[in-house]
Amino acid sequence: TSSACRHLENLIGRHQQCFRALCCKGPPPPRPEYDLVCIGLTGSGKTSLLSQLCSESPENIVSTTGFSIKAVPFQNAILNVKELGGADNIRKYWSRYYQGSQGVIFVLESAFSEDDLKTARNELHPALQHPQLCTLPFLILANHQDKPAARSVQEIKKYFELEPLARGKRWILKPCSLDDMEAVKDSFSLLINLLEERDFEPSRM
Repeated sequence: TSSACRHLENLIGRHQQCFRALCCKGPPPPRPEYDLVCIGLTGSGKTSLLSQLCSESPENIVSTTGFSIKAVPFQNAILNVKELGGADNIRKYWSRYYQGSQGVIFVLESAFSEDDLKTARNELHPALQHPQLCTLPFLILANHQDKPAARSVQEIKKYFELEPLARGKRWILKPCSLDDMEAVKDSFSLLINLLEERDFEPSRM
């Protein structure tokens, strides 16, 4: 009978452990939040991409003229994205909104004219070297890859001189289009990985 009692106690103990595992886990830990700035020329598709990531209706999308803030939810993080308008008269004020950013999203139109592509390059270069951004992870999205005139990622990397200019920095260059939002989400997941890595780095003195 003593062995039967011990067997019964073991069974009860295992059931209690199972019950605690199933019922006493409590709420999941809160997702980390990161503050990002999103820049790019007018027409690059910043607003459309962010709206799609937030599952907003495409009919309600209006190009950003000043700035807007969206909380973009992902499974393992929430990105608070401050999108800055890309018009000529707004770009000169971009740097006023950089403070507090933990990462950067730069969106460019892959099918831009030569002049617009040069303008985009002239905006990305100082952003990569800006004191408030130069140590942050960059996600560079070559948007509208579905257009016939779209340049490849390799062409854009060469034209924007990313290898020499961004050497030693953490940056990701990815093709994207609204037709393949899963690929866009994958690109943002890579950015989140860089943000998480930065969280675990020892603080710089």
